[in-house]
Amino acid sequence: MSFLDSIVECNRHDISKFRPFLVEGQQMGWVRHDIALRLTAFADTFMVDETQVSMHPRLATPAERSHAFDLAARRMVADWGVTALKGELYPVVQRWGQPPVMTMDRSMVGLFGVPSHGVHVNGIVRKPDGLHLWIGTRALDKAVAPGKLDNMIAGGQPYDLSLMDNLVKEAAEEADVPEVLARTARPVGMISYIREDGWGLRPDVMFCFDLEIPETFIPKNTDGEIIGFTLTPVEQVAQRVRDTKDFKLNVNLVIIDFLVRHGLLTPDSEPDYIDIVQGLRSGF
Repeated sequence: MSFLDSIVECNRHDISKFRPFLVEGQQMGWVRHDIALRLTAFADTFMVDETQVSMHPRLATPAERSHAFDLAARRMVADWGVTALKGELYPVVQRWGQPPVMTMDRSMVGLFGVPSHGVHVNGIVRKPDGLHLWIGTRALDKAVAPGKLDNMIAGGQPYDLSLMDNLVKEAAEEADVPEVLARTARPVGMISYIREDGWGLRPDVMFCFDLEIPETFIPKNTDGEIIGFTLTPVEQVAQRVRDTKDFKLNVNLVIIDFLVRHGLLTPDSEPDYIDIVQGLRSGF
């Protein structure tokens, strides 16, 4: 195995299986061809032809689109067996910073291949013997990657919060980090990838943060999503990312980016260095 393997795996997809998803004539995502055919059952919400799926033009405002989409999504869950709605709304945008043309439940973003955003936080402890990272273990009842290793703090980005406010919320829920400490997290870049899953396409953007944690602070989970944390020397973290499948797949990319930024993965030590650096932002 290699560091590059995780990047390649995160970007596995076959775009020929999909057709564009449009809102107001602008492409916002991708819908698999077989799903597109099933969307013809919602003629008041979607317009479907052989080349694309569009939100119906009669839905003229973001609020109207969001409401109609939500009604259709509830029927998809009931009739198709897709993942149940999570009650967390994501913005539908082409790129970060644009006003949303509508919102959709978090569980639907992959089905419609719209870009989703999130925050991932590296919890760093500096010791005399070098850098350490707080690594979480995901709960065994998680729908995605149960029991896998994870960043200290991570979460999807809802439409009604800033990145920092979302980071503060997730820090409190996942690791019981006080707000005053959470707000010292530094934005250090982003990771992007496009991955095909069981229902659709995931064009994901993860905004990365580094958070310096005092040695005296011990994180503890408060929302049941993490079953424990381990403070691990960064060299051991790197070895597990490179040689095992212990981490949730996209978390590998956040850690690889950390290794590059902190000079722990270098052009001299890593023959795939160029492909790795370019691949960390291969989604867009």
